[in-house]
Amino acid sequence: MRIATWNINGVRARAENLRVWLRDVGPDVVCLQEIKCTEETFPREALDGLGYNIAICGQKGFNGVAILSKRPLEDVTTGLPGHDDDAQARYIEATVSTDGGTVRIASIYLPNGNPISSDRFAYKLAWLDRLEAHARDRLALEEPLVLAGDYNVIPQPEDARRPEAWVNDALYQPDSRHRFRAIIHLGLTDAVRTCDDGDGLFTFWDYQGGAWQKDDGIRIDHLLISPQAADLLMGAGIDRAVRSWEKPSDHVPAWIELNI
Repeated sequence: MRIATWNINGVRARAENLRVWLRDVGPDVVCLQEIKCTEETFPREALDGLGYNIAICGQKGFNGVAILSKRPLEDVTTGLPGHDDDAQARYIEATVSTDGGTVRIASIYLPNGNPISSDRFAYKLAWLDRLEAHARDRLALEEPLVLAGDYNVIPQPEDARRPEAWVNDALYQPDSRHRFRAIIHLGLTDAVRTCDDGDGLFTFWDYQGGAWQKDDGIRIDHLLISPQAADLLMGAGIDRAVRSWEKPSDHVPAWIELNI
């Protein structure tokens, strides 16, 4: 089973890119972030004939997450527990069953948090704390679990071409990175780093300053997996070439292969 995550940065604007990528790559499950639309306005017609079931947690013009799956999506839940008044569409979770077993998959769009002097950064840190608590609860189920998405966290210096450029950014703040590590230390595995510890494993290149042409990227899209999923891990990768397409998102897909 290939499970991918992609911050699409507006699914209606990138519907053709999504269709081409799904047609050519054919992942079994795709976690989308920043779809920037409601369930009613999601461009389902662009995916006709590709065989995907779709679950959406949408928001008009902002945020929004979705899960696409070639197999039925079951036990779909939306919203990250811990703050009933949080109206931002940033979390959706479902289970997907195969002949080899069931995988629980979440699509996550973590807050950016900038500027760090604002309430946005406090919201980001509180969201990370809520995610840690929820991940702990889900890990207690002792099942294959994939927490995939745009975490808006640069975990380590090697996850940026120029880490010094990010020292005042919420993505690279010690508090953000500490909370990200706390989630991993629950027993999760950073699947992409486990499969490749090399340089240049980036998933995001800004639209400004020729970042793509200079390969001035960062890695902020992650697939964190439970021990039960790690036992099934066959490989992982990043589809860099998608960033060179016409009208690209500033993110590219990252993916894992599970033997299930």
